[in-house]
Amino acid sequence: MYKSSFRKRLQSACSWFQKSFWRTGAVKNQAISLEYQAARRYTTRNRPIGPLERIIMRQHGPWGILASTEVYRDPWIRLVKDDVVRPDGQPGTYCVAHLKPGVSVLALDEQQNAYLTEEFHYGVARTTLETASGGIDSGETPLVAAKRELHEELGVTARKWTDLGTVDPFTANVVSPTQLFLAQDLSFGKPQPEGSELIRCLKVPFADVVKMAMDGRISHAPSVALVLKVGRLLEC
Repeated sequence: MYKSSFRKRLQSACSWFQKSFWRTGAVKNQAISLEYQAARRYTTRNRPIGPLERIIMRQHGPWGILASTEVYRDPWIRLVKDDVVRPDGQPGTYCVAHLKPGVSVLALDEQQNAYLTEEFHYGVARTTLETASGGIDSGETPLVAAKRELHEELGVTARKWTDLGTVDPFTANVVSPTQLFLAQDLSFGKPQPEGSELIRCLKVPFADVVKMAMDGRISHAPSVALVLKVGRLLEC
């Protein structure tokens, strides 16, 4: 009895929703929200996705997104939980961490020495070797951010810059695009690290840096990609 009554109300809501949506381009009746919540409870118990949910759902590749909720935000990260319809048609949830877009810079002098950072990183709980890297501040272009990070972390300024494209260190559930740069024709000054940074500058022959990227001594993904791209560029 309940299922029959629910289906009738759901069909009626779907019919009204379709007419309202296509005429106005928006949902303006609170009743739809109530019917949608009922549909969510129904599909949670019975698994198949109902017609009302399919109308509300927005496509995301082979996935469908029914609703998105921001569960955490700070200046560096935003965590979003989506109610989804999986590619196999079943309902579920998916969490995505949106990190601040960033840059990584390899500084290379005329003698083919590279300048790396050696720093303890809280997330992996160990000291790592990396190229100068950091987030892009609001209003900055990637190049401006790259120049700032190189000067802050290593005290280096450069007159020649080569943009080597963007990498996505993660693709499944983390959005963290990182722009890569080669910096040349260098000048050296005093670093200006942030209060959360304790950085040692290492001067290493570039050939050895390539070996470090290959054998895992450099494990930071954007740094590895940048080193290998520069190596390929210098071979051309």
